[in-house]
Amino acid sequence: MKTKEVRTNSKNEDFIKLVKKLDAYLKITDGDEHGFYNQFNHIDILKNIVLMYSDEIAIGCGAIKKFDNNTAEVKRMFVCPENTGFGVAQKILQELETWAKELGYQECILETGIRQLEAVRFYKKCNYKIIPNYGQYKNMENSICFKKRL
Repeated sequence: MKTKEVRTNSKNEDFIKLVKKLDAYLKITDGDEHGFYNQFNHIDILKNIVLMYSDEIAIGCGAIKKFDNNTAEVKRMFVCPENTGFGVAQKILQELETWAKELGYQECILETGIRQLEAVRFYKKCNYKIIPNYGQYKNMENSICFKKRL
């Protein structure tokens, strides 16, 4: 699969379409907790988006945002189900990490759901280490948080 990654922002129409697919998936996996998580997923505050294209079609996305002066938080990671298994997510995450380094961050953190087994495996494979839940996720039993030194 030939892919191309593009850096953009949250006003990008392809990003907005992918986020709608991601939210539909999360509404199912998060169940009753979806409303809680969804309040932290407003995309208008995201300024650093990576989109992955195959044949001019957006097939995946991810974003980073400032958590603190040393830390970027990875947000809105998604790959269309028909495009999983080709290394798309890994390319997106690597580009986000590169961008985070360029912006002066020393580490990335993220939160995912414990029911999202593929995501948990993926982040472990990408050398993210489990950390205590942070911020708004502290008391969420469905959350699992990760960190990686860049």
